[in-house]
Amino acid sequence: MTRILSVEDDEVILQEIQEALCACGHEVDTATTGRSGLAKVMSESYDAVTLDRTLPDIDGLMIIAAMRGVGIRTPVLILSAVSALDERVRGLRAGGDDYLTKPFSPEEMSARIEVLLRHRTRASAAKTVFNLGSLRLDLVAHNVQFHGQNVELLPTEFRILEYMMRNPGQLLTRTMIFEEVWGYRFDPGTNVIDVHVSRLRNRLAAIADSPAVKTRRGSGYMLAE
Repeated sequence: MTRILSVEDDEVILQEIQEALCACGHEVDTATTGRSGLAKVMSESYDAVTLDRTLPDIDGLMIIAAMRGVGIRTPVLILSAVSALDERVRGLRAGGDDYLTKPFSPEEMSARIEVLLRHRTRASAAKTVFNLGSLRLDLVAHNVQFHGQNVELLPTEFRILEYMMRNPGQLLTRTMIFEEVWGYRFDPGTNVIDVHVSRLRNRLAAIADSPAVKTRRGSGYMLAE
């Protein structure tokens, strides 16, 4: 079942969105503030997002920028009362995949979500499945298996593992990982990479000891079989 996040501060509109998408067979998660929506999209995996353009606490475009900045490619349907052409263009250029102005019919909103999901499925078909020993990462299904068991990873952990599996046996510095996964320059004062890699290592070690996420002290990390 597809999972969709709807971020909308108007409870009436939010209920209409939820009912329409659930009627199409989707599982719908909701958020009524920009901050809670951003927290959910950063920590969980969704197939699509409906996003109110003018949230009271955070500009919707800032949420999209944050998503794209860390490599989250989940399609976003922007919902907005602002119908001016330049604003629609701005929304799409900011990383939105579609733009629907309010008021809108729930049926059209659902249809646009279906189109985004079809596009994502076609794009995903060309992506690769990575294997390293008993470790398997599937970009299409957004799934990781180790010795046949599913490994539940947070989105950032998944992207770090993907980067490592694209470069097995290669030393990846903290700067390389940070710029690849987060999309901007590394801050040497942060330990965020070490925390995420440690969690990733522990999740794999809970199943078996190999492959190993090896640490080169002062240099970086390496994924070896």
